[in-house]
Amino acid sequence: MGRFTTRPTLQGTFGMVSSTHWLASSAAMAILEDGGNAFDAAVSAAFALHVVEPHLNGPAGEVPIILAPAGKAPQVLCGQGPAPAGATIEHYTGLGLELVPGTGPLAAAVPGAFDAWMLLLRDHGTKRLSDVLAHAIWYAEHGHPVLEDVQSTLSWMQHLFETEWTTSAALYLPGGKPPAPGQLLKNPVLAQTWRRLISEAEVASADRETQIDVARRVWREGFIAEALTAAAARPTMDTSGERHIGTLTGDDLANYTAAYENPTTYTWNGWTIAKPGLWSQGAVFLQQLAMLPQHLDHGTADYYHTLIEGSKLAMADREAWYGDGTDMTAEALLSPSYNAARRALIGQDASRLLRPGSPDGRSPRVSTHAVSTVPEQLPAGVGEPTVAATGATRGDTCHLDVVDRWGNMISATPSGGWLQSNPVVPELGFPLGTRLQMAWLEPGLPNSLAPGRRPRTTLSPSLALRDGEPVLAFGTPGGDQQDQWSLHFFLEVALRENVRGGMDLQGAIDAPNWHQDSFPGSFYPRSMNPGAVTMESRIDAGVLTELRKRGHRITVGDPWSEGRMCAVARDPESGVLSAAADPRAMQGYATGR
Repeated sequence: MGRFTTRPTLQGTFGMVSSTHWLASSAAMAILEDGGNAFDAAVSAAFALHVVEPHLNGPAGEVPIILAPAGKAPQVLCGQGPAPAGATIEHYTGLGLELVPGTGPLAAAVPGAFDAWMLLLRDHGTKRLSDVLAHAIWYAEHGHPVLEDVQSTLSWMQHLFETEWTTSAALYLPGGKPPAPGQLLKNPVLAQTWRRLISEAEVASADRETQIDVARRVWREGFIAEALTAAAARPTMDTSGERHIGTLTGDDLANYTAAYENPTTYTWNGWTIAKPGLWSQGAVFLQQLAMLPQHLDHGTADYYHTLIEGSKLAMADREAWYGDGTDMTAEALLSPSYNAARRALIGQDASRLLRPGSPDGRSPRVSTHAVSTVPEQLPAGVGEPTVAATGATRGDTCHLDVVDRWGNMISATPSGGWLQSNPVVPELGFPLGTRLQMAWLEPGLPNSLAPGRRPRTTLSPSLALRDGEPVLAFGTPGGDQQDQWSLHFFLEVALRENVRGGMDLQGAIDAPNWHQDSFPGSFYPRSMNPGAVTMESRIDAGVLTELRKRGHRITVGDPWSEGRMCAVARDPESGVLSAAADPRAMQGYATGR
């Protein structure tokens, strides 16, 4: 018998979808019902998410994807665009900047998400461009009910929109104010953008794959590219308090293509977990697994302490060794000898130090900005979405997972291009992204800003295999918290009992969650909070007391505040499919049959 849960773990044999918005899940399911496969469905859900979660992602953002076509090995499809050719450290420091701004065109990488979704559709899907864009066009044209979080974000942004980002005000402040929760919000310009894209593709060819390649070319070189580069060239107020133009050019767009690569993997207790490479933070998940002791007494203070301290060590390694410019290997970071040494650093008391390791005997180096400071010295509002007159706000992310009756499975974490990242491009109906804020303006680091180099991303979908067969796809929004929340979910699946003969996905999602902040944040202003741990109030009070005795600075959060997990699963023997979604935030939903 499984745990009592907020919702049932769905089970069936036809297809399963989980995403961070019920409308995106419904769009994906409609594609499955129309004969499409998991990859068609994922693309439809992704474009729907651009419309219904505009505060969390947009077409000019980025996405890492892990896909497992039936009978084939998992692949990573990287939709993280690089820094433009003009994005040098010297250019930014010459403007008097110490950090890449958190908003505005200076923070815009080459948009990567659109091309990644198109490659996925062309190479692994079966549907036409018009099919997968239909639901996004519908919601943009006819409107969708506004989420409370969208209304809150727009309220934070209202002054900036009215005074500086007026193209955003025209779209997101209908009648001069943020729409109320439940009020229909339309984006007719976005609908028109996709209709024009489809029209140009269909005029060029009747062939499905050729149409998709034409759409990719229009994005890179046609009317969309022209509008994006014009937007990057407009002086725009950003978090520095000044107006800057960006570095993105037409050549940057024309020269970019998303690309496939092998995942980084680690095997633990019969599970093999596949993650994106060291240009992402995905290996943090794997390092945390590699540092676990042989025995875990689930739910005790020792259990939480071990996970917290292991997370600190993995995130410290992220700072020293992860990035598109690294010459470190995942094999070195995940080697038994290295992780035995790292595991030995986990003592009885909480550490407040940033302690990167020395794999292969090499000395770590982190940014001079990554300084341990006590909480009282941190900038106001760090760790919470805040908006100043310059629009200083933390964006967030979406997630989606799909599995179909043929055994195709996919996990993706779309993000960037938020409504609070840049002004809306008036000709297109969506803004540029801000992923360059994750790169350092300090040379010689794995994550230093450099032309053509991908900024290290927090986006981190997961796929798990048993005996070489993909069985579980999962992930969550949450920036730096993603590979913490996802690990806790996974351990709840792996260490607890099953339900109805399958994995207890909903029980694992519903279990109390937490995160720690003893590392430099990936988002502007890049602060860290040594010793800080935020835990949901549903965690046993005795556990909290014991953790405080060990030196952890515990903040007790709301009972349902940590995570926005999604998950789907497949039993290779029976063919039974499962799905679940997080009740937190009251918008994620799973569907299937």
